[in-house]
Amino acid sequence: MLRTALFNTTRHAARPTLLARQAARPTYQIFARYESSKANDALKAARKAKDKLQKDWQGPVLTYEQVKPRTLSPSADAYLIDVREPDEVMQGSIPSSVNLPLSVLANSFHLSPQAFKAQHGFEKPGKQQEVVFYCRSGMRSASACDIAKRNGYENVSNYEGSWLEWTSREGGGKGSTTSS
Repeated sequence: MLRTALFNTTRHAARPTLLARQAARPTYQIFARYESSKANDALKAARKAKDKLQKDWQGPVLTYEQVKPRTLSPSADAYLIDVREPDEVMQGSIPSSVNLPLSVLANSFHLSPQAFKAQHGFEKPGKQQEVVFYCRSGMRSASACDIAKRNGYENVSNYEGSWLEWTSREGGGKGSTTSS
């Protein structure tokens, strides 16, 4: 473990009579660096696990062809989550998707299952359940995947084409069905 310290020091006065003048002298900053050889192994393991969780993570990316069958036959074991804001969702959404805005996503993962359902209107996804995120163009859904991964969700994917690709393939946003 690397440790650093910054010390302020002045030159030692040779005689006690010089102590008054010493206050006026400039101080020198010494940068000391040392390693501790007595770092706890459990602490090292905990830091390594935290670093692994906090490193940038790129989740699996799904295509339109992979998402389309999930909308035709939705499963209770899988979630298709739209992370756009409610005013954007009013323009339309992918069938069988549920809305959980990115702005409240991280806090919502910390809610109890009962509070989550009361706030969002659907069951809180389990940590092992399949969760596919989408947004308008794929940027916010990538952030949502990262947030979910950091909160312990293991089976998360990003529909990178998102709403723009869906509407271009399905023939426009107004014809798409909106589900809650």
